[in-house]
Amino acid sequence: MTKKTHFTVIGAGHGGRAMAAHLGLIGFPTVLYNRTMDHIAAIKELGGVDLESNNGDLRGFGKLEKVTSNIAEALELAEMIMVVVPSSAHVDIATACAPHLKDGQIVVLHPGRTCGAIEFAKVIRDNGCTADVTIAEAETFIYASRSDGPAQARIFRIKEAVPLAALPASKTAMVLEKIHKAYPQFIDGGNVLQTGLNNMGAIFHPAISLLNAGWIESTHGDFQFYINGVTPSVARVLEALDRERVTVASSLGIRARTAMEWLTLAYNATGDTLEEAIHNQPGYYGIKAPPILNHRYLFEDVPMSLVPIASIGQRFGVSVRGIDSIIRLACIIHRTDYWRRGRTIEKLGLDVLDVDELTHYVMEG
Repeated sequence: MTKKTHFTVIGAGHGGRAMAAHLGLIGFPTVLYNRTMDHIAAIKELGGVDLESNNGDLRGFGKLEKVTSNIAEALELAEMIMVVVPSSAHVDIATACAPHLKDGQIVVLHPGRTCGAIEFAKVIRDNGCTADVTIAEAETFIYASRSDGPAQARIFRIKEAVPLAALPASKTAMVLEKIHKAYPQFIDGGNVLQTGLNNMGAIFHPAISLLNAGWIESTHGDFQFYINGVTPSVARVLEALDRERVTVASSLGIRARTAMEWLTLAYNATGDTLEEAIHNQPGYYGIKAPPILNHRYLFEDVPMSLVPIASIGQRFGVSVRGIDSIIRLACIIHRTDYWRRGRTIEKLGLDVLDVDELTHYVMEG
């Protein structure tokens, strides 16, 4: 009988809970870690998570090997470490993991946002980790899910194809072989710059939120985020930001998908303009705006997605005035310096590399 891969899921929010429940239900030995025990006490008491899915094909009790708030205990037997927390917490998770990582372990960020794997690898090294560990990242989260209760999870949809890349890309095939035992949906994402620069949330989330700030605050988000929030003028801003993102990718020799191509690929949405394509995407109907502006669409997507895209653009001579304007608006509204808090190339240790050296780093190490 083939030995089953040991998984550890880090983070017990909507996504982490769904992933742990799913892995447990399909028979993989799985440990669930959360920083605070209060949040996982009911799961620990029951020994797992009750899982429901909208189409009914995934239903049952996802039994877990262990539920813990002790990181050393969580990583002890792990072969694949699935990090399912907001990317703004990646530094804290990497710092906590660094002393306990072992040779041969694989860490996958779900997702990395932009430059997540690069940041995680640097943080564990800076914190004294010498183990031969592979860091990888997914381009987006594989599930659409939510928690129905303290020990329940619901999966609305599992994406059919999710790009994934390891750092360096020469290890991607090995990571895919290992993860395919549980998730055949992951495909080769090229390299971690490609997965990070195909980050569509970076373009959509912050700009739509900021350009609808008055409406969000006056209605507490009681409108359809994409359908009402993307008017012709807002769509023109999104198109400008998207052109900058694609140009930044091009400066590194990467062919990034445009927002229009992404909407066609992900949702088969059609239209002559971005506004038309968004309004022709049935999945966007019913999605409400965030109730407040202190939301991950800003405090996560600005420093962990827009800042690294703009920082790379500035380093390699690409005009990123549109993206920078969105970053600066977020700084003013949140009274914080997202350029200081975010993933700049200086913080990532990439500022000394030219394009060829950066490409070699992400491809070969």
